[in-house]
Amino acid sequence: MGDPGSSLRHAVPAELSSFLGRERELARTAALLGTERLVNLVGPAGIGKTRLAVRTVRALRRSQGADVVWVALAGVPRPLGGVRGQELRRRLAGREALLVLDGCEQLGEHGGDLVEELLARLPRVRILATSQRILGFHGEVPLPVGPLSVPPEPQDPASRHPVAEVAGYAAVRLYEERARGADPFFELTDRNAGAVAALCRALDGIPGALELAAARAHRYAPAEALRRLTADPLGFFAGGAGRAGGADVLRAHRLASPEERLLWERLSVFAGSFDESAVAQVCGFGELAPEAAARALRRLAPALLAEPGQPGRYRLPVSVRAYEARRLAHAPGGDGARVALRHQERCRTTAERAAWLWRSGAQPQARALAVRELPELRQAMNPLSASGPAAALEIAVSLWFLWSACGLEEEGRRHLERALALHPAPRPARALWLAAWLVAAFGRAEAADPLLVEAWSAAVQEGEDTTLAYLAYVRGTVALWKDRPAEAADEYRDALGQLPQEPEFGPGREALEAALTMALAHTDPASVPLEDGRPGGPADLWAQSWSGYAHAMVQRREGRPALARTRLVRALEIQLALGDRLGQALSAELLAELEADLGHYEESARLLGAVSRNRPAGACVPRAERILRVRMAPEAFRAAHGQGSRSTLRQLLPEL
Repeated sequence: MGDPGSSLRHAVPAELSSFLGRERELARTAALLGTERLVNLVGPAGIGKTRLAVRTVRALRRSQGADVVWVALAGVPRPLGGVRGQELRRRLAGREALLVLDGCEQLGEHGGDLVEELLARLPRVRILATSQRILGFHGEVPLPVGPLSVPPEPQDPASRHPVAEVAGYAAVRLYEERARGADPFFELTDRNAGAVAALCRALDGIPGALELAAARAHRYAPAEALRRLTADPLGFFAGGAGRAGGADVLRAHRLASPEERLLWERLSVFAGSFDESAVAQVCGFGELAPEAAARALRRLAPALLAEPGQPGRYRLPVSVRAYEARRLAHAPGGDGARVALRHQERCRTTAERAAWLWRSGAQPQARALAVRELPELRQAMNPLSASGPAAALEIAVSLWFLWSACGLEEEGRRHLERALALHPAPRPARALWLAAWLVAAFGRAEAADPLLVEAWSAAVQEGEDTTLAYLAYVRGTVALWKDRPAEAADEYRDALGQLPQEPEFGPGREALEAALTMALAHTDPASVPLEDGRPGGPADLWAQSWSGYAHAMVQRREGRPALARTRLVRALEIQLALGDRLGQALSAELLAELEADLGHYEESARLLGAVSRNRPAGACVPRAERILRVRMAPEAFRAAHGQGSRSTLRQLLPEL
């Protein structure tokens, strides 16, 4: 506490680059202080609350000549009690002033009472507070301070990425400026833009963490900083000063109640976001009952990161998670192991629920649930965890649709390969089937043969008739990729003959019927049913998209291109919604054939380019490409194909 001018001069650096993108929050804070007596800027450590308060005060002093008293509460014992509190009240008596209380979490659970007393005794004083907690005063107006905007997750941070796609985000702009301060030769380029984007996301867009990382730019390139953060987050933050180095994390833990400290530790088991129900289920046991865990979460919520667009869901900042995970690992009585097992069980039931939703026809909802919980599910599929490879495989098999129908086939294959490599013999038939399917459908078909043999033997020994049906389905897919549709049709019929009416895992009958329809479209178009799906319309949207593709093949051969195009656009709408990259590739390639039939060669080549990354490595060259290479000059084909590779299907197809 002291002279307002001198306090403000030393509160933060003169340049407030981490204020980038905060103009709206500044305007709102200043406006609220014009009508309210207590505005509380709330958010986790390092988020920029103090800087926003400083900027607000400077704006009010310029525009209104505000009389400001700044009190920094951090590190001051009993900051508003005893002699200090009396001195503050004496200095403010009779003044029309703005009192800034920076770091009100120091006041603990009595903060609301202390602030209420100040406001009652000083009727001409307004208060701007910063805190990691709600104060609890009935006239308080909490104003959440969120992280800086971050770019979308790059597919591969190590690959080249256009600077223009990331440079406009506030987190990237702050990192770039601070990195130049540490290394005058630093420059944001196409080579490092992907790594910078991924680093900004990994640091949650928190200014304090971004500044710590940028301050080391002279030692580590962005890609190396990202690698170190991912491998050892605690080591990454060690040695940093102040908020970025974890001082506020330690202070917040020390000031918390015993229940809150226990919850802080247990929350570190979550790799992504969580809600009250998840916290009660995973963290609510022993000394911290489920109801108590939910109450503690509500008190701690202002110090967490709110999940954008998902009210009631939160994440731990990466620095907090690193520190609390260390405490949990050393907790007495095996608390860490119990939390991990409860988290694993919740992930298992979540994966089963998502699979049930898929089988029930709620496929977009199933995908949304699985994607939302994917950070947790990934952690639960770690075969080196206490639950072991069998538990990891059980979850991976439940999520078969996420790998095969929603565009995450490579990730699914990695999870299965890791867990199967550590599983003792005999390995489970279901996991072997899924591994074989992902290799056959999305990789090189011949590489699936050893898995198919082992899976068949395991399925026979386990009495897994459903798995035997799915293995026939995989063999049919291999035959289809090798342009043997008659053999594929026989395998699909065999699969349908063995598959139960309502299988308890894996694709439903509609998906296998759609596969048979595709094979028949090649061998016996006249036998393809006129209407795809079952009476009343198919519940399986994914199967419907494949059946629509098969019908479009028949309609093209029958000389009905308009109907074929309508079918394909409808199929693509589903495939894009679900993220089915393989379906998108085949549907777009058939559309490219239709365009080539009409002499629209450049449009055809662009469509091929747009889905060129989605094709399985072992698939033969698309029929449309063979046509175009005959009818187009090589330079013209490459130019149109390259243009398509930089476009999306939605850009090329206005109907979508």
